[in-house]
Amino acid sequence: MTEQQTAEATPKTPQPTAVDPRLLVREKGFAGYFQEFARRIRGGELGSLPVIVGLIVIAVVFQFKNSSFLSAGSLANIGVYTSGLGIMAVGIVFVLLLGEIDLSVGSVAGVGAAVWAVLSVTHGVDDWLAVLIAIAAGAAIGVLHGFFFAKVGVPAFVVTLAGFLGWSGLQIWLMGKEGSINTPSGSLVEDLTGYYFDDKAAAYGLALVAVLAYAGSLLLDTRRRRAADLPFRPLSEVLLRTGVVAVIAFAVAYVLNEPSGARGLPLALVLFLAVLVVADFVVRRTRYGRQIFAVGGNAEAARRAGINVNRVRITVFAISGMLAAFGGLFIASLSGGATKNLGSGNTLMNVIAAAVIGGTSLFGGRGKIWSALLGMLVIQSIQQGLNLLGMASEIQYMITGAVLLAAVVIDSVSRRTQKTAGRT
Repeated sequence: MTEQQTAEATPKTPQPTAVDPRLLVREKGFAGYFQEFARRIRGGELGSLPVIVGLIVIAVVFQFKNSSFLSAGSLANIGVYTSGLGIMAVGIVFVLLLGEIDLSVGSVAGVGAAVWAVLSVTHGVDDWLAVLIAIAAGAAIGVLHGFFFAKVGVPAFVVTLAGFLGWSGLQIWLMGKEGSINTPSGSLVEDLTGYYFDDKAAAYGLALVAVLAYAGSLLLDTRRRRAADLPFRPLSEVLLRTGVVAVIAFAVAYVLNEPSGARGLPLALVLFLAVLVVADFVVRRTRYGRQIFAVGGNAEAARRAGINVNRVRITVFAISGMLAAFGGLFIASLSGGATKNLGSGNTLMNVIAAAVIGGTSLFGGRGKIWSALLGMLVIQSIQQGLNLLGMASEIQYMITGAVLLAAVVIDSVSRRTQKTAGRT
C-alpha cells in the first residue's frame, strides 16, 4: 500500500473550528464579560477607559481641594462652557477620522461670528437668517479647504494653515475699525448660552428621553444581530447598561435642578447633545459614516472599493467648517459679542486636544463622536477646578498640554499593542 493510499485510509480527526474571541457568545455571565474586558485591554483596545478614569480622578482631586467643584453651579458652568468648543471638536473628530487635521477652525469660528454680527446687528438682517448664513459661510469655507486638499492635492495641513491666516484677516476686515460688535439683549445668539429651562420637568424629561433612546438603540441592535444569526447582547446586559446611563442622566438632571447655584437645564448643553446624537448617528449608522472610516483607514483601498474618496474628503471638511462657525456663535454668546480676536488664543489647541484626549486617533480610521464630549469635559473640568483654586492661566496651559501628550502616548502604545496582537 502506498503512502497516499495509507493516508486516505486513515480516518481524519476533525479539527476544531477557530473562533474569533470577539464573536463568542457570552455564556459565562459577568465572568465572561470580565474575561472579554481583560482580553481587550491586553490587545490594546482601551476605548474610552483612560478618559473615564481621568474624569473620575479629576473630580475626586478637585472636590477634595474645593468642596464646591461638584456643586450645581460649577457643573452647570462646565456644561455651558463645554458646549461651544465641544461642537467645534465634533467637526475635528470627523477630520481626524480621515487621518487629517484642520488648523483653521479657530479663525472659521471668528468669521462665523463676524458674519452674524455684521448682518444681524449692523445691517438689521433677521437674527435667524443671519445665524443660518453664518453657519453656511463656515460650510462654504470647509468646501474650499476640501477642494484644494482632495482635488488639487495640497496637504490638508498646508491648506488649513493658510486658511487659519487668511480667514483671520477676513475676520478683522469684517469687524471694521471698532473691532467688536456687542450681542444685543434678547438676541438668538445671546440665548445660546444665556437661556436656561427653569422648569424641572425639562431636565428630567431630557434625561428620560436619553435613557429611552439609549435602551431602544441597544434593543434594536440586539434584534438586528439576532436576525443575522450573530452574537448579540443578552437582555441582562441591556438592562445593566441602561441602568448605568439612567443613574448618570438623572443624577445630572437632579444637580442642574438644584436651587443653590444652578438655574436649570442650559440650552447650550441641549444643543451640544443634539449635535452629538446626530453626528454619532451619521458616523455609526449610515453608509456615509462607514465610508469616512474606510477612507481614514486606507484611502487607496477605499477608492478601489468604489468609494468616491474626493467627495468624502470635501464633505468632511465642509462639516468641520460648518460646526466651527456654529461653535463661534457660542463663543460670541459667552464673550458678549463678536470681536476681531474671537477664536484666537488657545481655541484651536483646546478643540484639537478635546478630540484627541477623548480617544480619537491622530492616525485616522479610529474614534467616536462622543470623544468630543469626553475630551471637552476633561479640559473644562481641569480649567474649572484650577479656577476655583485660584491657579494662573499658565498652569492650566501646562496641565492641559501634559494631558494631551499623555493621550497621544496612550494612543500610540495602544496601536502598537494592537499591531503586536494582530488586531490592526
